[in-house]
Amino acid sequence: MNRVVINPARDMTDPVEVRGIFGANLRQLSGRYPSIAGLCRELGINRTQYNRYLSGESFPRPDVLQRICTFFDTDARILLEPVDELTPIASDLLNHPAIAPYMGSDSTSVPEEIMPGGIYRFSRRSFIDSDLALTGLVYVFRADGYTFVRGYEAKDAMAQQGLDASAGTREFRGIFLKQEEGVAALISRKGAITCTFNFLSRVPAFENNFWVGYVTRTVAETIAGHRATRMVYEHLGHDFGTILKVARATGFVKPDKLPAFHQRLLRLAEPFN
Repeated sequence: MNRVVINPARDMTDPVEVRGIFGANLRQLSGRYPSIAGLCRELGINRTQYNRYLSGESFPRPDVLQRICTFFDTDARILLEPVDELTPIASDLLNHPAIAPYMGSDSTSVPEEIMPGGIYRFSRRSFIDSDLALTGLVYVFRADGYTFVRGYEAKDAMAQQGLDASAGTREFRGIFLKQEEGVAALISRKGAITCTFNFLSRVPAFENNFWVGYVTRTVAETIAGHRATRMVYEHLGHDFGTILKVARATGFVKPDKLPAFHQRLLRLAEPFN
């Protein structure tokens, strides 16, 4: 059922008052239709029972409430707040009316053939030490029609920045968006006020399991360190033997210790443009 959002300034301990608010809201919503009998037929609700809702004598069952909310394009707050005071709740941020035509379902729908789910090995130049590369693992998964990514910062990278290196602090998550020539991802650690922007496009080689692009971090320009560098993703799928082997070698490494094809795609000897 739709999420109930309660106004903390309103005391909803009195069921009589709640029924009264719901009845008043339902009368206002029903007033848009010429016939209550016809409305009841469309809703599939007994006319006598519907009249009891209208008069504030009773509440609907959860499944009936969901049917009413869906029909009137509202949510379960009609139990708690006058309908005139309700503001729409977007089903999700990227489908908010202000940006839906720009960042809505066309962007958030990332098919498996574009970015398969599973474990990926990534590698890039270190932001902290340009003489080193960083390699790690991320998990790409889908939920509720979105494609997410989850992983952990290297302990050494956190330590070098004087940050807590516990698992909860190192974990990062993000969301993938479909782009014209690949995918983009916005990724951040929990509670962090910085993030990274990633762009990847598929490399037509081998088993078609490589993506190359770049990653940028949202920090001010400094003399030392990089804010943008090339990055490679390699899809490992669900091959746990390979995944465990790769996991033992994550963190900072000399560039020549990266897999040969990663080195080729990263072109570490060339400046990033």
